[in-house]
Formats: sequence, C-alpha cells, structure tokens
Amino acid sequence: MQPSTLKEPDRARFARHISLSEIGIEGQRRLAAASVLVVGVGGLGSPAALYLAAAGVGTIGLVDHDRIDISNLQRQILYTTAEVGAGKAATAASRLAALDPQISVVAHEVRLTASNVAALFSQYDIILDGTDRLAVRYLINDACVLGGKPLVSAAIHRFEGQAMTYVPGKGPCYRCLYPEGSDALVPNCADAGVLGVLPGVMGSLQATEAIKLILGIGEPLLGRLLVYDALSLSFDEFRFQRRLDCAVCGDTPTITRIRSADEDHLSKITELTAQQLAEELKSGREDQLLLVDVREPHEWAAGRLPGSVHIPLGTLPLRSTEIPDTVTPVFICAAGARSMAACRWFAGTGRA
Repeated sequence: MQPSTLKEPDRARFARHISLSEIGIEGQRRLAAASVLVVGVGGLGSPAALYLAAAGVGTIGLVDHDRIDISNLQRQILYTTAEVGAGKAATAASRLAALDPQISVVAHEVRLTASNVAALFSQYDIILDGTDRLAVRYLINDACVLGGKPLVSAAIHRFEGQAMTYVPGKGPCYRCLYPEGSDALVPNCADAGVLGVLPGVMGSLQATEAIKLILGIGEPLLGRLLVYDALSLSFDEFRFQRRLDCAVCGDTPTITRIRSADEDHLSKITELTAQQLAEELKSGREDQLLLVDVREPHEWAAGRLPGSVHIPLGTLPLRSTEIPDTVTPVFICAAGARSMAACRWFAGTGRA
C-alpha cells in the first residue's frame, strides 16, 4: 500500500484519528491507500462498510447480488424503507459515497462463486466475510488462503456472534476451526431469527480488525475465536491452533485450487414452483416422488401437504435413511431457504 496525499479537508474530517499517536497523519494515509472488500452487505456488512468508509479507507468493494427486502431493515442499517426492492450493492455504494465523496466505492452485483472469487479478491488488500451461508464462508476462506489475503470473518445466530481473523502465514484459518460443515445444520437469519442490534456489534468488530490490520497496530484475532452473548452481555475467547491436517492450510493440503462443493451439488437440484409440483404429482410420477417437509414440529402441526413425511431440517443428517433410494425426495418448507439447504445437504451425500 502506497501512502496517498491528504488534502486539507481530510485533515479536518479525520482530526480525531490524527490526534491518536497510533494513527496520526501517516496512519490516515495508509487507510486512504488501502482497499477492503466486503462480501455480503447485510446485517454484518452494513455497519462494517459504514465504519470503514467513515475511517477513510480509500477503496471499498461491496459484493452482493440480493435486493433489499422489508425484513432486512430490522438490522441492515445501510438501507431505508423507500429503497425496498433496490439492489443492495449499488444502494450501499451510493450511501457510502455520500458519507465521504473522497473514497472509491465499487459495487459488485454478482453472486460469489468459485469461478469469480479469485479475480474479485485479487483487487483488494483485505477481505471481510459478512455472509450467512456456510458453503460461501468456506469458499471465501479457501480463496483467501490460496490467494494470500487477510480475512476477517464473523457470524451471527439469534443472540450470539462470533469473530476471527486470518492472516496468511501467521495463524490458523476458518477450516482449522471448523474442518467440515453443512448449510443444513446452520440455519440463516430467516430461519432462526436474530436480534437486530447483534450484527451491529459484530460488524463493528470486523471493521475494527480490518483497520488494525491496515495500520499494523494492536493484536488481531489470530488463533482466537471471539464469542459475544448479547443476552448476558459477555465476551468469551477460545484459542485454537493451525491444524497440521487442515485441508487448505495444512502441511499436506488437499484443497490446492479454488472449488465450491456447493456449486457441484447445485447441478443435481431442480427447483419447482407450487404449480410445477402439482403437475408432477398429477403426471403419474407420484410413486417416484417423496414429499419431505423440513419445517419445525409446530409448523407441521399447523398444516401439511397430504402424503408428505416430516423430517425437520436439523434432524435430516440422522434420519436421511428414512428416504428410500427408490424415490426422488422433494424437500418443502415455508419460504424455500430450509428446503434448499436440505437439497444441498442431500446432494452432497451422493444419493441425489
């Protein structure tokens, strides 16, 4: 990162930074010369991106292909009611540019995949993971390890948040902490719910870590998982080490190129509308299909489709043997998120 020249208005804007001996003029120049990519401009990405822009980070990239939904506004503070339906990345970029016209904000309105992640990450110094899908977290982690990029990762669930930092050659990666995982076992905010202010805390911590890395100050969360419990208002720290057998950063890694198992499984999944499903059931193939309802027991009790079986999403790995090999499972839920997670998990078993 090459220092840039600060104009006089910048000195006034960042006076509180400049007065800190750990930052000063040179530190503010380093921030102005730095670039950070925020993947996912939702609950975590909103506060993280806002504070990075306010801090004067010179280039901020935003990756998100989603559109703003009314349910997002409870926690995604970059957006307003009037912007419901608009693209998140472009809307967020406009908001950050209005906060500081001197910085460069780039909206990447794309879905992050194994085919584009390397090219995107190569344009930035530091990556922030604000996504809510486990498969994408692994993709981001692997791309950072293989591409030599620092990564600040955070996750939220109901009233709890977690955060950790990876720096190439200096500490363990996300796979060292969680070697394997499945989206089927990790419900997103739509399924599990989340306290609205929780991502504000965790996203701010992510911005803090990124700023520390840029400035080279303090002690980053290397080999430390920070856990925040909003109900007890307490922080705990769990130390972990680099795994010698880690699939991506271990001594003999098995992941040597960017790949996404999730994408491999997607080719085995067919999405059906309610009308298409009705047509399939009337086509004489009903004996070949098995409707698997992955909702929670109270939802099942309130109403169900005739002929369906009930296997809640969290129990699917233990009860998947109840699905005969002679049928094609059709996973159903209320809004689609849980059924898609079930499809991905089932496809990953090789039975699809």
